Amino acid sequence: MARTDIVGVLDAFESAGVPVWIDGGWGVDALFGVQLRAHDDLDIVVDIEHVPAVKGVLRGCGYTFQESEAPLSFMVVDPEGRQVDVHPVTFDAEGNGLYQMDDGTTWTYTAEGLAGTGTIGGRRVRCLTPELQMQVHTGFELREKDHEEIRVLNERFGVGPPRGYVWPGEGSSRTR
Repeated sequence: MARTDIVGVLDAFESAGVPVWIDGGWGVDALFGVQLRAHDDLDIVVDIEHVPAVKGVLRGCGYTFQESEAPLSFMVVDPEGRQVDVHPVTFDAEGNGLYQMDDGTTWTYTAEGLAGTGTIGGRRVRCLTPELQMQVHTGFELREKDHEEIRVLNERFGVGPPRGYVWPGEGSSRTR
């Protein structure tokens, strides 16, 4: 997905009055204010109450429903193969976003972690903070791009890697 694709989708959400938070690779790029690598998708966090509006906005942008359904994450794809992964959350009284994982457990996007801001294509966006971006790099098999995101978040923002993280090629965990 190109930066212009992302900006178009974000403009559509804004026009519909639907707040979204950028997660994943584009979320890391937003924190840096530049695109660090190519992306095959856009990950967004949304209030579960806005899911019908989110689906409407994405349909209007040419995306069709592909996989799963709220309250779980779901993915939509457009005819060009561009993908948006939607992570619906239920907000608690403290502003934390409670996310239902596929295995039935709940993962928490902390209110503090949802307070991040960045830019994509010169457009100011809501995104996860560097600390929360680091935390989302747990619970799955990390790929090369994930290791790179951990490295750049650590170097730029001084955020330690996820608990138990082993730096590639080192064989033990450490914090830079």
